[in-house]
Amino acid sequence: MPTLKLTERAIERLPAPDPTGRQVLYWDSVTKGFGVLVSGKTAANYTYTVRACNSVACSPFTAGFTVAVVPPGVPGAISGPSFAQEVAKGNPTAVTVASKDAALATRVQKEFSDPSFRVYMNDDLVGVELGGALKNVIAIAAGVVSGLGLGHNSVAALITRGLAEITRLAVACGAKPQTMFGLAGMGDLVLTCTGGLSRNRSVGTALGEGQQLQQIIQGMHGMVAEGVLTTNAAIGLARKHGVEMPITEKMNAILNDGKSPLDAIRELMTRPGRVEDRF
Repeated sequence: MPTLKLTERAIERLPAPDPTGRQVLYWDSVTKGFGVLVSGKTAANYTYTVRACNSVACSPFTAGFTVAVVPPGVPGAISGPSFAQEVAKGNPTAVTVASKDAALATRVQKEFSDPSFRVYMNDDLVGVELGGALKNVIAIAAGVVSGLGLGHNSVAALITRGLAEITRLAVACGAKPQTMFGLAGMGDLVLTCTGGLSRNRSVGTALGEGQQLQQIIQGMHGMVAEGVLTTNAAIGLARKHGVEMPITEKMNAILNDGKSPLDAIRELMTRPGRVEDRF
């Protein structure tokens, strides 16, 4: 898998667009952003532009970024507690790269790691992807608790039981339970539920304060709170696998059925008692 350091003048050294689906992974060592490049042909040569990037200031022509060409059919995912703004500032950050291809994971770890950005490896692609998606649902719920002014006890309980139901669903889908207690599970969940830069938490806070969902989304000016749509998908997946997800179910009722947040919390707190388990 070839890699090269790229400058604006070296752009033509990249491989030509591959109709079979070659991917080009992008890492900008200046802005600490990563994503996927797509290519397009100009009259002079092939040029590459950013399709997706987690940095607040990614540019395909920033000096010092690394490109890795990955053959089609080799899936991988990077996830973990990593607000892009803090990564771009060079604040110490740790994430995990997941792939069944050990060589790919090793290469990504090597290329993306630097003194402020630590990359761990994991072969549980399902767990890492589900952890990264489902934590957004719980983050909206954490925002609701904050918007209602219910205090730290409530948030701690929500995160703990949220992790339990995320783990139940992930394991039912074939993930390893230990993945959910690592960076892509608990780490990302804690950050997104408590961090002021979390868009999902912000949506929940506004809901708790009494704003309507459409009003909140319009006020985001194109930014996306992934948990809004993920909630419905999670409900469908949970029903398919026969998994109980009470927090997610209540969030779905708040987001899609107009349920009062206070009523949802009361119903969660008055459910029949049970033995505590981790998942």
